[in-house]
Amino acid sequence: MKILHLLFIGLLVLCQSVSAQSGPKHRYLKPSNSKNPVSVIIDGKSKDYYFLSPKEASLIRINGPGKLRLLTRGQFVPGQSGKMKYEIIYSIDGGAAKTFRSGDVVRSINATYINGTMGVPAQLEDFEILLGPGQHTIEFRLGKSKSRVAIRYAFTPVKNRKKEWIAVHPLNSPETVELSTKESLVTYYRFTPEKPLKIDLNGPTELQVLTRAEFQYKMRGTIHYRIQVRLDGKVINSYQLSSKRSETAAYKNEKSLVPGKGNEFVIVVPRGRHSIELIPMDKDKSTILGRVMIPVKDVRIRK
Repeated sequence: MKILHLLFIGLLVLCQSVSAQSGPKHRYLKPSNSKNPVSVIIDGKSKDYYFLSPKEASLIRINGPGKLRLLTRGQFVPGQSGKMKYEIIYSIDGGAAKTFRSGDVVRSINATYINGTMGVPAQLEDFEILLGPGQHTIEFRLGKSKSRVAIRYAFTPVKNRKKEWIAVHPLNSPETVELSTKESLVTYYRFTPEKPLKIDLNGPTELQVLTRAEFQYKMRGTIHYRIQVRLDGKVINSYQLSSKRSETAAYKNEKSLVPGKGNEFVIVVPRGRHSIELIPMDKDKSTILGRVMIPVKDVRIRK
């Protein structure tokens, strides 16, 4: 009986351990425009940090939903002592700038630079950014600071809650395009800087936006494009997106074009009646295909 009891306890501990290991794990990100990282030694292990610039933004591109943790450290140069403060300015998807302000930090007692001539890292200061579903671009710049500051970017994905979505027809009746994908036909709308997509909605709700670049048949490589989002005439976000030729979607009627792979982002629509515009920002690029949807549960508030 005692042996069975011990076996039960052992099995319970094993199950808890497996459960803990199967939880969401974070991964460290490298800015898309980064230069060489600076190596910081913590508990005998080398960690990559990336210095910020007050002029050129560091760009992080990631698919949500998830939590982005920013681990920041100032730099105490040789001979520098006392305390320091600094600011980090960031914006999400081209939205309004936000500011993280550190507390008073001193030299770290458990972190060193692998290059000792750089001085000593400051104590760790961190903050988090919650990201919704879809693609995101976050820009980081150094604000007020007398010292250099570096960041380590840790992203933890969050399981997306499944929702039923229903397509919404844009107000301005743009040109329709039918794509064949996964043995079904899906309607997209072709839009341009001159003819953006316009939607009127009653909030609160969410607007899921799916976009695809359009490739001439002989085109290869990647198309980079930007979509600006306006809510009631005011710019609220700008999305920087990339698309390669799709291997699973094709035009029903147009043989000279190939659709790009889809990109997704979600717009949170506040309470009340609102007008949303989706505007391509690159006049030198080809047209964009778009498809917009709202949650089925919110169909009643669209009327």
